[in-house]
Amino acid sequence: MELRQLEAFTAVMSVGSFTGAAKLLARSQPAITRLVQELEAEIGYALFTRNGPRVAPTRQGFLLHEDAERALAGLRQIHARAAEIARGDAAPLLLASISSIGVGLMPGALERLEAARGPAPVNLRTASPEQVVHAVLEGTVQLGATSLPLAHGGLHVHWLGELPCVAVLREDDELARRAIVPLAELARRRIVTMTNPSRLRLRLDAAMQAAGQPADRRTVLIETNASINAQAMVRAGLGVAVLEPLTPHGAPLDGLVVRPLDIAIPFFFGVVTPQTRTPSDAVLALADALLDAARALPGFVQHAAADHATLLTTEPTP
Repeated sequence: MELRQLEAFTAVMSVGSFTGAAKLLARSQPAITRLVQELEAEIGYALFTRNGPRVAPTRQGFLLHEDAERALAGLRQIHARAAEIARGDAAPLLLASISSIGVGLMPGALERLEAARGPAPVNLRTASPEQVVHAVLEGTVQLGATSLPLAHGGLHVHWLGELPCVAVLREDDELARRAIVPLAELARRRIVTMTNPSRLRLRLDAAMQAAGQPADRRTVLIETNASINAQAMVRAGLGVAVLEPLTPHGAPLDGLVVRPLDIAIPFFFGVVTPQTRTPSDAVLALADALLDAARALPGFVQHAAADHATLLTTEPTP
């Protein structure tokens, strides 16, 4: 299995045609076709179904694509690092974060880090909590910033923080005039919330039930995997949102207001690194800078890192 074959395969997956992949890679269309056919012959199954000039990935093609992308990213990282070593450049910080921390805390933390240590190369990617943890455990990143708890071995939790969730409303919403929004009032409205049922959604359901609104009496939810999407939906008039406060803080949208809730819905988050690798001074400094950025937010509570295990047994049940 050659690098050029994987590049051709992922390019066809990306643009949906051999002709488009050829333009993307600055090669001829017959060359791209040949490379993909050679790869298919080697692995023993078709990656695409052909329909004239356009192609559609097979089920096996979809399954292979993520691993191929990961392998190519690793090779590109090696190439880039080799060039950096030749130039005498410092190694980049390799970071993974959930989107809310990437928007709400990471920019400020990196600014603090740069002010203290000077400019440095950074590679930050945002992903789901599960993908962040996977990247940390695999060693493809040096630090992960994610929501908690996570019952995974092999992780070192540097710090554990808690912030109260907030209501996000249009500024012309009648509830926006209140200093504190009753959760029971939101229960009668369409709520935009997060998809993952094991995290914020679980705590929201428990709080709704505590407010006297069991699941069978609530209006239809809109679910999304990113808080910035939820804010945009609220601004479009599709509902109200109950979110962690990091995204509204880091990426406020015109026309929206943020209000505290009368019932506390905690959002737990923190910084993790692999137990098998000693963090560099830069990684430790970034972990501290992220904590400093979190402490500046209203309502932040820091818990002992050892309390992470306790969270796994005290999560609310709806």
